[in-house]
Amino acid sequence: MTIIQEIHAWSKGLPAWQQDAIARLYQDRTFSAVDLDDLYALAKAEAGIPDPDGRKPKKLEDAQVAPPTDPARIVQLAAIKELANVNALANGGSVPISLAGLTVIYGENGAGKSGYSRVFKHACRARDRREPILPNANLDPKAAGVAQAVFEAVIDGVVTDLAWQYGTTAPEPLSDISIFDTHCARAYIDNHGDFAYAPYGLDILEGLAGACNKLKARATQEKTVNVPSDAAYAALANEQTAVATALLGIPTKTKSEHIEALSTLSQIEQDRLALLTKTLAEADPKQKAQALRQKAARLSGLKDRIASAIALIDDEKINQLRRLIDKSKAAKASAELAAAEFKQTPGLAGTGGEEWKALFEAARDFAKVSHPGHEFPDFPEDAACPLCQNRLGQEGATRLVQFDTFIKQAAEKAAKEARETAATAYRAVQHAALDVMFRDGLVEELTEIDPALTAECASMQECLNTRQSSVLQAAAAELQWEEVLVLPADPRPGLVRIIEGLQEQATALEATADEKVRAEMLVEKRELDARIRLGEVKAAVLEAIAKHEVCHKLQACIDGLDTRAISRKSTELSRTTANQELADALNEELKHLKVHQLQVVMKPESPGGKTQFKLVLQLPGGGTPAAILSEGEQRAIAIASFLAEIKLGKGRGGIVLDDPVSSLDHRRRWEVAERLALESLTRQVIVFTHDIYFLCILEQKVAELGAVLTKNYIRRTAQGYGVHSQDLPFDVLGTKERIGRLRLMLEDVRKAHKAGDEDIHRKLTSEAYGDLRLAWERCIEEVLFNESIQRFGEGVSTQRLKRVVVTDDDYREIDAGMTKSSKFEHDAAMRVGRLPVPDPDELSGDIEKLDTWRKTIIQRREQVAAGRA
Repeated sequence: MTIIQEIHAWSKGLPAWQQDAIARLYQDRTFSAVDLDDLYALAKAEAGIPDPDGRKPKKLEDAQVAPPTDPARIVQLAAIKELANVNALANGGSVPISLAGLTVIYGENGAGKSGYSRVFKHACRARDRREPILPNANLDPKAAGVAQAVFEAVIDGVVTDLAWQYGTTAPEPLSDISIFDTHCARAYIDNHGDFAYAPYGLDILEGLAGACNKLKARATQEKTVNVPSDAAYAALANEQTAVATALLGIPTKTKSEHIEALSTLSQIEQDRLALLTKTLAEADPKQKAQALRQKAARLSGLKDRIASAIALIDDEKINQLRRLIDKSKAAKASAELAAAEFKQTPGLAGTGGEEWKALFEAARDFAKVSHPGHEFPDFPEDAACPLCQNRLGQEGATRLVQFDTFIKQAAEKAAKEARETAATAYRAVQHAALDVMFRDGLVEELTEIDPALTAECASMQECLNTRQSSVLQAAAAELQWEEVLVLPADPRPGLVRIIEGLQEQATALEATADEKVRAEMLVEKRELDARIRLGEVKAAVLEAIAKHEVCHKLQACIDGLDTRAISRKSTELSRTTANQELADALNEELKHLKVHQLQVVMKPESPGGKTQFKLVLQLPGGGTPAAILSEGEQRAIAIASFLAEIKLGKGRGGIVLDDPVSSLDHRRRWEVAERLALESLTRQVIVFTHDIYFLCILEQKVAELGAVLTKNYIRRTAQGYGVHSQDLPFDVLGTKERIGRLRLMLEDVRKAHKAGDEDIHRKLTSEAYGDLRLAWERCIEEVLFNESIQRFGEGVSTQRLKRVVVTDDDYREIDAGMTKSSKFEHDAAMRVGRLPVPDPDELSGDIEKLDTWRKTIIQRREQVAAGRA
């Protein structure tokens, strides 16, 4: 299991925010200011402090972590092809890669190398993938698809296509390919000015520990800002009250709900406090109590008089009078009608008596059964009499009606009784005593206590009199019953409240004569007073409680930011993976790259979660690397650390380096080139570069070591960036290749000449002679002097002088060739058309002269070398 995988497995038991931090470090290696803000919010949320932005933690998924390399497997890349939606790279583009040796992919700045490099880093799960892969900026973002490519791989000799798409899990075999660029360096200057080296993966723990320390400082600062103050309620807390007990219980026992309850007094409690205040302030409580009871008695009398008056003329009494008057009127009308009809019909002895009436009423009830469908006494003449059951006939039917009418004359008595009852009720209202005697001293006395209640009592007195008059008018049919004045609000509940308050106050005053009771009342008043004062400072108390809670949670957050567990894990990993073998490998790589003045010293301590090796300068004068090493030397150390880890990883997959000599000085390029050429003897090496000089050095070192070099060229065309071409720039080619390129140019010159296009012919001919001049210069350096002296070379190869001879004929050939080439390239008359342009055959002859001389020199070199042996 790799360090990364061990850390990933270990991280699953960490708090969610730390898992998020590890995921960010794996993705971006460092934390931005926004990252730290997010992590701080997440850490506080885990401590119970809600995040107003609702951020949610993410974690490093298993699929994101590159699996360990398989030492039994060889993964090689044959090509990257079918590119789509990668920056401005041409869609469908491809670049071949040699399975063996070293493949250099050369391109000038802006040619598209970075796009290819980013694809490699994401697909091969490089340690650093901060640079996103964006679509072509010239296209509509909605129309741009997801970046994708296909890697033509050879796995243990079997060719297979591995499709990759940005944002999805990359094919697992590609993880065997290791990537290096500026961002992947593992070495750096530490805070002490020394070089430090963090093995691949341990820097995540260092970053996590660093974040913990930064967030801990932030949380500590926030806690300091939120330290609560008790200045607003300190005096209350020093008293002997329940409020003081609650305040002293902050923050462990007392919560905000308790303070809310204590600081809120009900109306009853407020009245009680007012009563206690008055009572305890009284100088002669007994006399005052007597006066209060007398006042209560007077108000009680008023209440009773109002109650009596209302009872005489309330709604129930008025409605009763109205019903009696209506009933009396109805009874009177019925009696008058019955009497008028019965007088005209004679009757038998006893007719009209009570016995007869009973018999007749029984016949009335029997008729409902015997004569259904007929209304008593309206029966047909041929119907049977309900009394004698003989046929009624005309006379019988008439007599029955007369008897019924007579019976109804009994309503007269009922009418009389109803009239008398109504008259009694009327007189009761008419003579009702409605004066409640609310005036003079009583009015003044009640006004002192409750002016609003005084107004209610006065209104009731006035309304009672007015209501009495309106009721009598309605009874006399002079006013509609609905117009009778309605009684106002009843003042009796208010009077009861005042009476009870006066009696309670009197009782309290009488009780104060007992010292024990008085002491209890003083305590009760003190408690209520404290609650009133608590209400005045409640906001400050609640703020203090809230700050205490925040500080408690911040402390929990601070405790959770402890780095000891991270340090222990870092130490554990350093003991198993950061060992002497790694230190030896680093020292060996430093020696290869001529940074041998540095030695890696084992220091597996983990201060603040930071496990590292120190690179200590072995110089008599001492000094720190930061003060002595150049930027190029620092870059070389980074490459050394990368190669050391690759070596110890036991993997056999290839390596990809993006501009490995960026910032390197002239001499350091040679060491890096030699080291990469040496590495290409055992594994596939792919180098992206824009440095032509470095390409030439690679070519030389590969040749010296007997390795294989494949050169590819990417450039910008009409189709887009990163278009592969087999034709390298002229500057990169050797003499033989330059002559071959000149022959290709000659074909274009012939076509223009044949077509009669003089301008194109002149332009192409001029360009050809310019390149021919460069070919002469390269031939002198490469062939004549046998590369013993090279421009920007690291020295003079004196052994190569063994094959070098320069004759007068050589001088004349060179002078003639260079003069003619320079003449046609630079002469102003040539550009304005004053000199004739050489025809294609002449140009061809000049090219072949150079090639003939080249071959002559090569043949002569071998002869000279044999003679000097």
